[in-house]
Amino acid sequence: MALDTLDIGILSVVLAALIGYFAKDLIKSLLSSNDSTNVSTDSRDLVEVLNETGKKAIVFYGSQTGTAEDYAHKYAKELQTRFQVPTICCDIADYDFDKLGALPSEVDGFKFVTFFMATYGEGEPTDNAVDFFDYLDNECDSLEGLKYLVFGLGNSTYEFYNAISKRLDKKLSELGASNISVPGFGDDGTATMDEDYLAWKESIFDVLKDHLSLEEHDVKYQPSIKLIPRPDLSIENPIVSLGEPNSKYINPTTEETKNAIQYGPFDHTHPYLSPIVKSKELFNSETRHCIHAEFDFSQTNLKYSTGDHLAIWPSNSNEEVEKFLKAFNLISKRNDVIGFETLDQTVSLPFSSPITYEAIVRHHLEISGPVSRQFLQSVHQFAPTEEIKADIARISGHKEIFSKEVTEKYFNIADILVNISKGSSWDDIPFEFLIESIPHLQPRYYSISSSSLSEKQTVHVTAVVENEKPQGSDHFVTGVTTNLLRHIQLAQSKSDLKPNVTYDLDGPRNLFKPFKLPVHIRRSTFKLPTNPATPIILVGPGTGVAPFRGFIREKVKQAESGNNKIGKILLFYGSRSVNEDFLYKNEWPEYSKKLGENFELITAFSRDQKEKIYVQHRMLEYSKEINDLLQKGAFFYVCGDASRMARDVQATLVKILIAERNITEEIANNVVRGFKTSNRFQEDVW
Repeated sequence: MALDTLDIGILSVVLAALIGYFAKDLIKSLLSSNDSTNVSTDSRDLVEVLNETGKKAIVFYGSQTGTAEDYAHKYAKELQTRFQVPTICCDIADYDFDKLGALPSEVDGFKFVTFFMATYGEGEPTDNAVDFFDYLDNECDSLEGLKYLVFGLGNSTYEFYNAISKRLDKKLSELGASNISVPGFGDDGTATMDEDYLAWKESIFDVLKDHLSLEEHDVKYQPSIKLIPRPDLSIENPIVSLGEPNSKYINPTTEETKNAIQYGPFDHTHPYLSPIVKSKELFNSETRHCIHAEFDFSQTNLKYSTGDHLAIWPSNSNEEVEKFLKAFNLISKRNDVIGFETLDQTVSLPFSSPITYEAIVRHHLEISGPVSRQFLQSVHQFAPTEEIKADIARISGHKEIFSKEVTEKYFNIADILVNISKGSSWDDIPFEFLIESIPHLQPRYYSISSSSLSEKQTVHVTAVVENEKPQGSDHFVTGVTTNLLRHIQLAQSKSDLKPNVTYDLDGPRNLFKPFKLPVHIRRSTFKLPTNPATPIILVGPGTGVAPFRGFIREKVKQAESGNNKIGKILLFYGSRSVNEDFLYKNEWPEYSKKLGENFELITAFSRDQKEKIYVQHRMLEYSKEINDLLQKGAFFYVCGDASRMARDVQATLVKILIAERNITEEIANNVVRGFKTSNRFQEDVW
């Protein structure tokens, strides 16, 4: 039967309505997939979440820079695959703690809790763990029946080495919880973190087998996410992520998202795209470089305080991206759009989806850092030949061989795999495995070298460019963010010089053009005394002088504002040569003019004479003045290298106290500890 015009018209309207209805749902679905927190419940109730998801163990992490988070995820993944224990891994700030003690009784078959806890600064918990420790100290009555494990991440060059993991173990025990085994301690100060973790993990797994009767299975990769090719989408589609910092930056259309981009709040999950309004080279050298960069906050309400840190969100260099894509035969797929489905409802994607292969590699994976022995062990199952499989087992099975053939050669993931396969690409490694096994690219933190009093809307950073060919390496090892800053500096100055490595300075969809980078502020306890009349002693060789430049600019601003009671400032600064790397050489005389006798700069240039002179040597020359200022209530500050300089400076201070006060070494060490307890001795070291 033929349809008349009216029938056709009516059908057309109905059809259009149906298409619109389903298209609306499709668009809504696609847009919602941009949200990286793809978890089925927003509940903060531990018991509720574990019962809903069927999990029988939980791994918490307290992480400041992402390292503890990375180890926690790897451990949880292996615990689940090796022992078939359903495990949830989560940020310790994501849940309420009042049900922690109820887990053994209210979650059927619950096994235990594992804590991966980093120590931050002078023995402090990481930002995300502060509330948890407050709960343990002030609200928790009992954790009787709870079984737990602790792995701490610390740095033995700090006085309060792994203080937080030790404090946690002690507190949990006091509250009645039972430690399944002794805590493990990873030491970043001796570069043994990975080996410390592996040794602890293997001992823990032996304990789990023997005392909890857990059956061990062969470790085989079990994905928590599923990659879904999206041939229906291209990089031109506005919902596809090309590496934007988060979903708010992908085609923002609502006033809410636009306001969030412009005004925040800004933190480690949501950065501000800050223009770099000025940058310059500070070194006078053909091979070594140091960049001064100024970030403009005038178009937002983001604030900082003198002594805070600027977190810069980097991307990987073009050279490292190409090498990685080639190693895994992804060159031809670089712009293919892919989506993801989470197979475990407690796992969330670390980036927006849909997205491209290259966007993940360039903006979200830590591809240029050192490879771990654990990663090499895990990739063994994907070896393309038996010969390669045997070689991986040989290298990853012995820490001495791994150190000689991987660590000492400064290989990253692509380097070592291509080296083992003799140039062949690794086609059979699932991309999901790479996403779940490679650490996620983290912000880099820099001491701010400006003063919030004198530069209210501008943040300065001072960064030495990491670019060297270490002994034993056949290639240059480059810092991700410092080389990015140098590329920007060369581009801004229209220099003919070529950077060592290059970057996509325009960013996804030209988001970073012209010369913008994602940043956020990390609050610091490294602060000037509240009373401007209090004397200060500053020790900052190299870029350790950065926050002290900010301190002194603040003092200058105070003096310019009419404050006549500025305390004495002693600044001990050191570098290699007065002519090569004397940072802010032309600024110090200007500060001296404005502060007069209240400011004194004492320099130590280690290579300008036959015998090397360091800041601690110059401190000894000023022993009497240092002691006199300390007796007048001076604050003592150290910034820079933790492994040697900071230790040497503290040891020198002890020597000064012994000599000037005629006391024993034990008493002098107790005096310094007292300074630290009262916040009169502060360190910002790395």
